[in-house]
Amino acid sequence: MSISSYCSVGYCAIFLPIVILIYSFTPQKHRWISLLISSYVFFFLLSGKLIVYLLLSTLCIYFVGRYLSYQNNKYTEALKYTGVECDKAVTDSFFRNKRIAVLIAVLLHITALFVLKYSKFFIGNINDLFSLFNMQIKFEIPKIAAPIGISFYSLQAISYVSDVYNKRIKADRHLGRVALYMSFFPQIMEGPICKYSDTANQLFLGERIHYSKLTFGIQRIGYGLMKKVVVADRLNTLVKTVFSDFNDYDGTITAVAVICYTCQLYMEFSGTMDIVISSAEIFNIKLPENFSQPFFSKSISEFWQRWHITLGAWFKNYIYFPVTTLETSKKLTKKAKKSLGKYYGPMLISTIALFCVWLCNGMWHGSGWRYIFFGIYHFVLITIGNMIKPCIKNINKKLSIKTNNIAYISMQIIRTSILVCFGELFFRADGLRAGFTMFKKIFSDFPVSSLSDGTLLKLGLDLKDYIIVVITVLIVFIIGIMKEKGYSPRSIISAQKLPLRWTIYFALLFFIIIFGAYGTGYVPVDPIYADF
Repeated sequence: MSISSYCSVGYCAIFLPIVILIYSFTPQKHRWISLLISSYVFFFLLSGKLIVYLLLSTLCIYFVGRYLSYQNNKYTEALKYTGVECDKAVTDSFFRNKRIAVLIAVLLHITALFVLKYSKFFIGNINDLFSLFNMQIKFEIPKIAAPIGISFYSLQAISYVSDVYNKRIKADRHLGRVALYMSFFPQIMEGPICKYSDTANQLFLGERIHYSKLTFGIQRIGYGLMKKVVVADRLNTLVKTVFSDFNDYDGTITAVAVICYTCQLYMEFSGTMDIVISSAEIFNIKLPENFSQPFFSKSISEFWQRWHITLGAWFKNYIYFPVTTLETSKKLTKKAKKSLGKYYGPMLISTIALFCVWLCNGMWHGSGWRYIFFGIYHFVLITIGNMIKPCIKNINKKLSIKTNNIAYISMQIIRTSILVCFGELFFRADGLRAGFTMFKKIFSDFPVSSLSDGTLLKLGLDLKDYIIVVITVLIVFIIGIMKEKGYSPRSIISAQKLPLRWTIYFALLFFIIIFGAYGTGYVPVDPIYADF
């Protein structure tokens, strides 16, 4: 059985139905075991012997968590014995032991990520630096395979030990529950990134599969497949053609390719999340949403509150807040308030924390200068937005501009979408230099005639392909508007009479079968975010 992604036939038509059947016929108290075994089978099919990384990561956080729990209990007992606060030496000893344990767990996971994902980038840059100074030193770049999903489950592992350390959760004494939290098959490859408190208890309950959850899940799986197979995979041909040979195309075609890539990335990732979240929903497990109509955002900051939501939440909880709550940070904020005022004073430390977040965000996505630039690009945009917010507010007030006006909101949404597209240009470009070349072309070589002279039909897509993409994007856009207005399309469909309901189901199924980008002329597209 071949499972290359959640959108593959192997997953949707074979693996998931088999797991549903096994789960249904398993006694409730043992259903968590069926999910755990299924998860390890799924991961083994994806990564083979590289499953050892997942096993070691799970054992690491389990035993570190138990040790932290032991230290917490020991300290509590000491307080009971003395009846008052322990003396400073004893208290410091407890916290020192806990910090060392957490530091070891975090460093092990970061080191694994560094070696597996970034060693080629850093060693390559060191070699280039030596070459620049004519130094005859060259380090060998190790060839080490990284298991799929390591960037996702490593963040979950770090969040677990951090939360136990900070007493947000208690260390779980059940190894199976920790193992299932780390390996749950719908999320192991591309997230969403969950905290232990989000899913651990749900995964262990083993609730029976309800008809309503099953039908809701299948609906959303179909919707996700439509976005991935009909749009994302179809646009891949055009995107790959232009980005691979960017010197052969003018700024107009480059801009089209950038828009298409942004659309491809959204349809790919959000479509996969639809399948992932609905797969879990079938088993009565609620995973956190990862997207919330991001292209309705009025600012870059809002966009990142709607796009890859769980990654942003992780950086906020485990990087941004720790930096801003340091004693040194509090002292600097207090001083900055006196000299810079109540608005700009606190912004000093928050900007430093934001820089740390976006540097890590860029590097998390991949090893390369373009990823680092991608992170810094968004850091700069968000920082500028924060700095000029009072100024914009005053201008709008003086000019009597109504910010809730549809024209004003539309302008904000269009501006934000354009800035997002420029960021994705550098994200997708074959290197930072290529990204700047393409960016320059958009502003220096933009003949409108390229849209009508037949060039668009020489990029791997014909007129029918463009029509299919436009129609599908329009469907997704309409559904997005409904969600923004607070409506649930799935609930509306489920409330219809049986003939209409099944007509919609079959229409979606045949739409995917007929217009999906597969077969002759199409190359199977690997999941984009699984490589991060």
